[in-house]
Amino acid sequence: MKLHWSPRSPFVRKVMIVLHEAGIADRVACVRTPVAMDKPNLELVRDNPLIKLPTLVLDDGTAIYDSRVICAYLDDLAGSGLLPAEPRARLTAERRQALGDGLMDVLLLYRQERNKPPARQTPAWLDAFGLKVDAVLAALEKEAPALQATPFDLGLIAIGCALSYLDYRFSDMPWRDGHPLLAAWHREFSARPSVARSQPDDAAA
Repeated sequence: MKLHWSPRSPFVRKVMIVLHEAGIADRVACVRTPVAMDKPNLELVRDNPLIKLPTLVLDDGTAIYDSRVICAYLDDLAGSGLLPAEPRARLTAERRQALGDGLMDVLLLYRQERNKPPARQTPAWLDAFGLKVDAVLAALEKEAPALQATPFDLGLIAIGCALSYLDYRFSDMPWRDGHPLLAAWHREFSARPSVARSQPDDAAA
């Protein structure tokens, strides 16, 4: 299998964590595939018409995207149990995954807007992005005891990757202030071997 990959994408990181958890990372060749909103990678369009990462290409040429679909496929392939079989637990994991993925989507747009010259920024957008981030953090702080009690699954992976992306791209945002339970959970998440092995790498080619 081939994975179109970036060392800095939080969505790619989800997939890498699943590969390590499932013990099948050696079955996937990671191909560095640069993408940017203003410079679409026309090589990637052959495997993914959305030109987005991650994209997994199976040995028979079938392309799979997005991260949620890839993670579910890999979990099923390896039988790693990262998507619970029990319906209520699975619903909770999928809801949390949607929340984590949604936060990452917001952060990507937030960062893009913040990186514009001040004269080109839209204050209302910045306020809206900030409001969503604050609301998600508040919701996760309330849910932190339940996160702590949940076996490691795709929902926790998505939430953890989103919080790690806050650290990586929003180092000026002290999100741990006022969220002590969530911060404690994230420390344990970050120490997990599969998570530690998938740290973003600015030095990667």
